[in-house]
Amino acid sequence: MSLNYRTLNLAGFLACSALIISALIMQHVFELEPCPLCIFQRVAFMVAGVGFLLGALHAPQSSTVRTIYSGITLLSLFAGIGLALRHIWLQNLPADQVPSCGPGLDYMMEVLPYTDVVSKVLSGSGECAEVSWTFLGLSIPWWTLFAYLGLAAIVLISLRRKPH
Repeated sequence: MSLNYRTLNLAGFLACSALIISALIMQHVFELEPCPLCIFQRVAFMVAGVGFLLGALHAPQSSTVRTIYSGITLLSLFAGIGLALRHIWLQNLPADQVPSCGPGLDYMMEVLPYTDVVSKVLSGSGECAEVSWTFLGLSIPWWTLFAYLGLAAIVLISLRRKPH
């Protein structure tokens, strides 16, 4: 199997799917409750996954359509990179500068307008600063940052490949 446009997009979709499945396993099996920034990062992976899936299924010949699919995917990945960087920053604040814990995302979604929810999540809260799991000394936001960067590389490489 060659690394053409369709194959690279399929690989990106499968990687996004594996990342979401991993997040769900961490939540439901290992009981690591996601903070609001974690939830937003999952959404970024889901949107990128849809972009990759569109590219894999359609594999358009038109460079304009390929650019649109890739643009949607890259936008979600860049949003994820920003979220991961914000999360890493919060986790590295001195203890006296960590924001207090706020209401849960479910509650905010019920009572606040969406713009206020986004604003409050991006400003961070104490639960987002908590490091509850590490691998090789790096927390989950670091690993998601690496995943976003790797997936962005797949998008950029796929744009240079033939559709079929």
